[in-house]
Amino acid sequence: MKHLALILLATVGATSLAHAADLSTTKGAPVAEKPACFSDFVTYLKASPADCPLTYAGLTLYGTYDMGYGYESSGVQNGGAADKPNYGIQKNSRGDRWIWSPNGMSTSVIGIKMKEDLGNKFSLVGVVEAGYNPGSFQLINGPRSLTNQNANKLTVQQANFDSSRAGQFDNSQGFFGISHADYGTLTFGRTNSLANNVTSKYDPTSSTAFSQLGFSSSFLGFGSTETARVNQAITYDVKIMNYRVGMQAQVGGYQQGNAATSQFQGQFGGDFGNFSFDAVGGYAQNAVSLSSYSGAAIPKGADINSVLKATLSNNVGFELLASYKWDAFKFSGGYIYYKQMNPSDSYVNGLPTIADGIYVPAGAVTSNAYNVPKIVNTFWTGVKWAPVSYFDLAATWYIAQQSNYLQPYSSCTGHGVLTSSSKCSGTLFTEALMATYRPVGRVDLYAGLMIQNVTGGLASGYLNTQSVSPTIGARVRF
Repeated sequence: MKHLALILLATVGATSLAHAADLSTTKGAPVAEKPACFSDFVTYLKASPADCPLTYAGLTLYGTYDMGYGYESSGVQNGGAADKPNYGIQKNSRGDRWIWSPNGMSTSVIGIKMKEDLGNKFSLVGVVEAGYNPGSFQLINGPRSLTNQNANKLTVQQANFDSSRAGQFDNSQGFFGISHADYGTLTFGRTNSLANNVTSKYDPTSSTAFSQLGFSSSFLGFGSTETARVNQAITYDVKIMNYRVGMQAQVGGYQQGNAATSQFQGQFGGDFGNFSFDAVGGYAQNAVSLSSYSGAAIPKGADINSVLKATLSNNVGFELLASYKWDAFKFSGGYIYYKQMNPSDSYVNGLPTIADGIYVPAGAVTSNAYNVPKIVNTFWTGVKWAPVSYFDLAATWYIAQQSNYLQPYSSCTGHGVLTSSSKCSGTLFTEALMATYRPVGRVDLYAGLMIQNVTGGLASGYLNTQSVSPTIGARVRF
């Protein structure tokens, strides 16, 4: 099924060529003159991707390249399969360093999209998109970044993250569907979850390097990073007057490349003048969170490059989001709640991961991590100031609070990195600042800072409790 989107895109391209051959040559109304997009390189850069898309036969090629440089007070060496460095605090965050900083503003991607008019307000739509590391030019593969650390203790690890991107040619998205101007859009395939799709609109510093939510997708996955995308999903969304409604249901389980055995989400929102709001709720059964062996012994006979550990959970969560625009200012904020519980199934014999060639062996699945459910409450608020079309400045404050889910409850001792258990209550504080300047239509120059501090159980076993990461960079779009 994962190749259907690509096949359909190619088919529609061929169909569009046939339609073009049948077009009438009757002279009609004069067509508005388009910009001379490709007359020279400077003119091309000045034009926006929307003004001058790379479109042929119903298909549009697009992409971004995002690279920067920065300082990390608690950084680690970059890893080729990972999509970013440690912009935020991680368990392996250890020492200060100046470092190349890819994907600071957004993930570098390359993709093809289509929108083919079928008449009567119907269109055939589709996307195939891959995210890559602009330093190594490898397709982003979170599970592979973890296996690369299987032999490395925490104190010598490179950047590594569990991720919904696992080296696929469509690791961002790969779907097709049908859209109607009045009745909405129905798609099937690999796509962002509804929570993943909507949240950035309400995050003033929305980015990878300057946002708690952009740096870690676990919040958008309601506890499990990998469920922020669904490999095979049926998704329907429609706008009715000022309101919008969305529904999403996963098809299949692990064998179909999904990170849970089932997942459902629903969305309701609206726009009223300068005020917007959205609410999203969801549930995932047997959601997977992967981790490396971190220098510990791997199962006998297993390939060190092919195995990982997994923790399973049933996750339920919702988020409430709102924004208001006043003059050159846009105020935004939100709240995310999620609860992780023990999974419905234990998978004692292991399971496949979303990455080809990587699996979780027998005995490496934890299915009792949440005998006491884990609850996380996350709040944020911020403002973006855009006095002119080519410059904006934004600031956001975040706080995430983890409940005590240790059994018995009273067993927590110590503080900071010496907190007795990662299951003890704890807090993650984040402050972010970001400035963006657009000298020409296709180029964004950005600079910003993210500061994170962890306390209690969220700091347990960490090498440091604070991360300060100023970054500058440039993003080019085509």
